[in-house]
Amino acid sequence: MTTIQAQRTVPAGSWTADRTHSSATFEVGHLGVSTFNGKIKDFAASVNVGDETFVLDGSARVESLDIDEENLKAHLLSPEFFDVERHPAIRFRADRLDANDDGLVIAGDLEIKGHTKQVEATGHVGELVVDPTGAERVALELETVIDRTEFGLNWNMDLPNGGKALADEVRLTVSLELVRDEA
Repeated sequence: MTTIQAQRTVPAGSWTADRTHSSATFEVGHLGVSTFNGKIKDFAASVNVGDETFVLDGSARVESLDIDEENLKAHLLSPEFFDVERHPAIRFRADRLDANDDGLVIAGDLEIKGHTKQVEATGHVGELVVDPTGAERVALELETVIDRTEFGLNWNMDLPNGGKALADEVRLTVSLELVRDEA
């Protein structure tokens, strides 16, 4: 791959996530002693950058949660958690990007289970490269922490020691390999 230049922000143009080389993951505290990790396999994202504009649109099919244990997956898809029948997708739309020497902050609306909240994600942009086919690519790494109860994900269970089965805070991480759309 040929390196063009380092980036502080996503270069101007229209970009689409290469799903093969991108990921959307989450982690939440479990039983107060460990972290439960998961990922969503079916998602899409696009970024459009103009002289004074920035728009990131992303969506994920909740049904594509990659959970090996079928009973747990069924519980997560049920009305007690994501209620996939009524709310099949998670959506994120951001229209603000602030870049500085420490990285970037992207602000937008996150919708989960019919609840929409403004969130900020921090991250960075990788170097712009040209792949062997001549396509331009750039990496966009983002992370945020949300309170799942603000999105109607309220299920929990009391533990004998007085704790809860699940933490309320959930870390969301999105790693996108963006490909410049052909004109």
